[in-house]
Amino acid sequence: MSELLMEYTIDIFFAQTWYDRRLRFNSTLKALTLNTNMVSRIWIPDTFFRNSKRADSHWITTPNQLLRIWNDGKVLYTLRLTIEAECLLQLQNFPMDTHSCPLVFSSYGYPREEIIYRWRRYSIEVSDQRTWRLYQFDFTGLRNTSEVLRTGAGEYMVMTVSFDLSRRMGYFAIQTYIPCILTVVLSWVSFWIKRDSSPARTSLGITTVLTMTTLSTISRKHLPRVSYITAMDLFVSVCFIFVFAALIEYATLNYLVGNKKPAEHNNRKPRLPASHAHMVPSYTTININSILHWPPEVEDDESEELASPCAEGKECQRFFCCIEDCQTGMWREGRIRIHISRLDSYSRVFFPTAFLLFNIVYWIAYLYL
Repeated sequence: MSELLMEYTIDIFFAQTWYDRRLRFNSTLKALTLNTNMVSRIWIPDTFFRNSKRADSHWITTPNQLLRIWNDGKVLYTLRLTIEAECLLQLQNFPMDTHSCPLVFSSYGYPREEIIYRWRRYSIEVSDQRTWRLYQFDFTGLRNTSEVLRTGAGEYMVMTVSFDLSRRMGYFAIQTYIPCILTVVLSWVSFWIKRDSSPARTSLGITTVLTMTTLSTISRKHLPRVSYITAMDLFVSVCFIFVFAALIEYATLNYLVGNKKPAEHNNRKPRLPASHAHMVPSYTTININSILHWPPEVEDDESEELASPCAEGKECQRFFCCIEDCQTGMWREGRIRIHISRLDSYSRVFFPTAFLLFNIVYWIAYLYL
């Protein structure tokens, strides 16, 4: 089976039986087994395989053909063939997919009025599976059907044998799924590295992203260029998103924490000496729920202390808190306070939980639904 070419190869013994009244004979022998040279001297059906790309008959050491004629005119003709036939694969569930690959044959020139094909009972047999093996698939059974094909040249009897296959995903679990999962877990190591260690966290993030890019390329190497998303594409893409998000998390943390301290430093205004307090009037603006309140003019040091922000760790007024992010206006009443400096702690919980939930939904959906 080749997914890239969407074809499969099969080795069969193809047998046809028909009656020819011209070949009747009177003899004590019930049947004659003739040499293969006699095949060209009698009429045989012009059977061909409609979905074959290439077909070869075996000629070593002699032509692998059998011709047997009974005294009532019955003819048996068998030959050994190796056929490469087309199989249109639907790879949406790859590599947890199942397929039914057909082998279709009919007469090339004789319509139904002249040749009628019929299946004999128990006419299809599979050799003992101990003598052959499909390494990537499990053979689950076969089915045979017949139908009438209407064309411009007439109606033809079309016979079809369908081989049902189920893919084994052990190879893909070892080559793709397990490496992707380990790469995602490796990207979480950066959450336990100090944020001051920029070279370590950056190199780890870039390495995991490049690793996921390589795994994505390898997983698509032996697949046709289909326009839809396969199950493996979805898994690899989500793993890539998790790895990329881990790198973006550190970039966000480094940017916000790095820009936070200078902003706080610039917002702090130097106090005037007490001796100059009565000379220059000062005003303090407090931003509460986006409403500006202007306190009265400050006369002395005591009034200035009352108008200034409260002491560290104390509540100032209603709707106002004195923790670091609240003083910079990043919090309002009714909103969740998120400490940027604790982003790594949040990621240690969020990333593994989200990836675990994705795996549960993914495997249940593709294996059991």
